Amino acid sequence: MSNTTFVRPAKFYLSGFYNIPHVKYFYVFLCFVYIMTVLGNGLLLSVIYLVKTLHTPKYMIVFNLALTDLCGSTALIPKLLDTFLFDNRYIVYEACLSYMFFVWLFLGVQSWTLVIMAYDRFIAICFPLRYHSIVTKPAIAAMLLFMWVFISCLTACSAGLLNRISFCGSLVIQSFFCDHGPMYRLACNDNSLSYHIANVVLIVIACFPPLLIALTYICIAIALSRIASREEQVRAVKTCISHLIIVAIFFLPLLGTNIAALTSYLHPNARIINSTLTNTIPPLFNPIIYSLKTEEVLNSIWKLCKNKRLSNITFSKKVTSLSRLY
Repeated sequence: MSNTTFVRPAKFYLSGFYNIPHVKYFYVFLCFVYIMTVLGNGLLLSVIYLVKTLHTPKYMIVFNLALTDLCGSTALIPKLLDTFLFDNRYIVYEACLSYMFFVWLFLGVQSWTLVIMAYDRFIAICFPLRYHSIVTKPAIAAMLLFMWVFISCLTACSAGLLNRISFCGSLVIQSFFCDHGPMYRLACNDNSLSYHIANVVLIVIACFPPLLIALTYICIAIALSRIASREEQVRAVKTCISHLIIVAIFFLPLLGTNIAALTSYLHPNARIINSTLTNTIPPLFNPIIYSLKTEEVLNSIWKLCKNKRLSNITFSKKVTSLSRLY
């Protein structure tokens, strides 16, 4: 392999949609989604950072999810709009690999952050008396750090193996971004390593996390069945509903698209729309569903606004008194 010369093109061409009328309205919709995603996740990040009462293990996980949602949308949507809305479909080889790396990195981190959230709910409901001794800041920080390092290594490996592929045929990527699958299928030499790493990435990001989440909720259901009080059961279920909604929003389109692609023919337009919504809609709804509507976060926002208003009143009074002196 060391003596093999690999053919690397200067640029790839992103095909995007096929013959869809008024497709620019879809890109304008994605622009709106991105703006709202930045505002929602930016607000949540600011509130968690500024309010010290939210510096807890649970909100460390929420902060990580909001940060990942913000970075993932920023890695994908602006470049997507530049590519198709302004018709800049050629992308440099090295930039294409970087594009693929960051999109899949943040997608994987989102997936496993939802697993850590499920773990938090599992400990809170199944071991309530030991929750604060198990779910600690160092423990959550270690889990998040390991997750980032592991997903980074996995995605870097998948991107690096594309350098062992020769592209001497078509350079048209049948996707809306530099997706790993459509890229390695363009190879004109042996791409078996990329095929295997693609399966590993799919299992790690799309298959294994929902199985773990399902397992935790089976344990939660068993624990709730043993609780005598109906009120306690309802209170515990309410704490899980928001998480289950964002899990469904994230994993159902992801799994549906990949299962359909593996079991039957899936039109490229359908695959692109499903993949686009999978990467853009969850970051938009996550802060709204899981955090911004909770009483704790709403009270924190209210306190910040109240403190800001008081500081403005105090500042205006000082300015008025100084003006009277002079």
